[in-house]
Amino acid sequence: MLVMELNDLQAQRAAKLEQLRAAGLDPYPPRCRRSHTIGQVLAAFDELAAGEAVVTLAGRIIGARRVMGKIAFAHIEDGTGEIQLWLSRADLGDEWFERFRDQIDTFDIVQATGTLRRTKTGERSLFVREMAVLAKAINPPPEKWAGLQDVEERHRQRYLDLIVNRERRDIFRARAQVMSTMRRVLDDRGFLEVETPVLQPIYGGAAARPFVTYHNALGQNLYLRIATELYLKRLIVGGFPGVYEIGKNFRNEGVDRSHNPEFTMMECYQAYADYHAMMTLVEEMLGEICLAVHGTTTISYQGRELDLRPPWPRIAMADAIVERTGIDITRHTDLDSLHAAIADRGLRVDRKTSWAKQVDELFSEFVQPHLFQPTFIIDYPVAMSPLAKRIPGRPDFTERFEAFIAGMEIGNAFTELNDPFDQEERFREQLRAFAAGDEEAHQMDEDFINALRYGMPPTGGLGIGIDRLVMVLTDQASIREVILFPHLRERLEGRG
Repeated sequence: MLVMELNDLQAQRAAKLEQLRAAGLDPYPPRCRRSHTIGQVLAAFDELAAGEAVVTLAGRIIGARRVMGKIAFAHIEDGTGEIQLWLSRADLGDEWFERFRDQIDTFDIVQATGTLRRTKTGERSLFVREMAVLAKAINPPPEKWAGLQDVEERHRQRYLDLIVNRERRDIFRARAQVMSTMRRVLDDRGFLEVETPVLQPIYGGAAARPFVTYHNALGQNLYLRIATELYLKRLIVGGFPGVYEIGKNFRNEGVDRSHNPEFTMMECYQAYADYHAMMTLVEEMLGEICLAVHGTTTISYQGRELDLRPPWPRIAMADAIVERTGIDITRHTDLDSLHAAIADRGLRVDRKTSWAKQVDELFSEFVQPHLFQPTFIIDYPVAMSPLAKRIPGRPDFTERFEAFIAGMEIGNAFTELNDPFDQEERFREQLRAFAAGDEEAHQMDEDFINALRYGMPPTGGLGIGIDRLVMVLTDQASIREVILFPHLRERLEGRG
């Protein structure tokens, strides 16, 4: 059995733990006998105090303990609130008063029974008559415990981050509210929540590199899904009028302020709808979510005001690019022509190996950073949208939009391609791109084409990135702040 070495502070706390055991106490008992949460007590404090009710609270000791002769003070919190413990040798008795003084530390989790009163300064307090240890903390608080500052340590030890930076908990409460409100909006509109495979024999539904695993019993490679799209559309073929899924997707890509290889998406599909209906759904859904979290649709993000009220501007991708770069992608329709236009303009942009990727790079570099207020960029080229339906009369462009807020893509949606022959040809174009070196090109999914051959009604589809949406709604600059356990590089040898 591996036994971790203890530093001096840990060893001191471990010695106190043994002293508790030597006194016949279990420093890790199996249960407590709490009568109220701290939040419940604070909500009815004056009533409980007037009735001299005896309450039992439990929580972690936070902040410094103060022992002043025959009186001591500490604060405990339990996730619902924080309250002061007022301890006196006369009320608690010599044994437990000295135990509190000598063997109980900040971060220990304790149980305290007593009556409620306000101190002379008006602070609401529990005047303690009885006490018990519920969990002895061997690790002491960080040196600057009121605010763990090292960002990497906060992410590696999220449990400690949540203890000492309690405002972080509000981020994840808001995240839960985002998802619960999103579910309510979709449920109220008749969508059915479903679950589709995480392990897939063919990855699809997005342009991304997958994570690969191996199924021993079946003797085949499987892929962690990069999207739920193709399975959800099979359900529309099967007759459901609307479906959605909120779950994890996995993409074998880099990590930055808005990307994590494991992330949470909501995808929904509605039969007999199109991308205009999906735009309306996004405006209404995000407005309701913002109201649920903040009570208003006007919020602040990184010092700038955001207004999520509908309607949002709708700008064609080609128009957005020509406005910012002077390049008309409807005229420069092949890679050589586009490269020449970029050179003529003297634009500093990474050179890409396909026309679609070069257009995407132009957009990402020169347009996206300026999309701070909620905006729909619509009508994407077919080459960038292998699963979207063509615009009638404009065969080179599709009924696709992406929703942007604060310079980040929040959502992606189409009028879904339901022509099995067109879909097969686009898959083949993607295979040719893959053979030419595009590792993110879409794979051929013959079963999905077979499903389309049974007939899929006109359908609108939408995906929303939960993590980025929570970033906006909680004013966080990094996606790592809204994921409880983000992916981090392995520690270098010798760094602890």
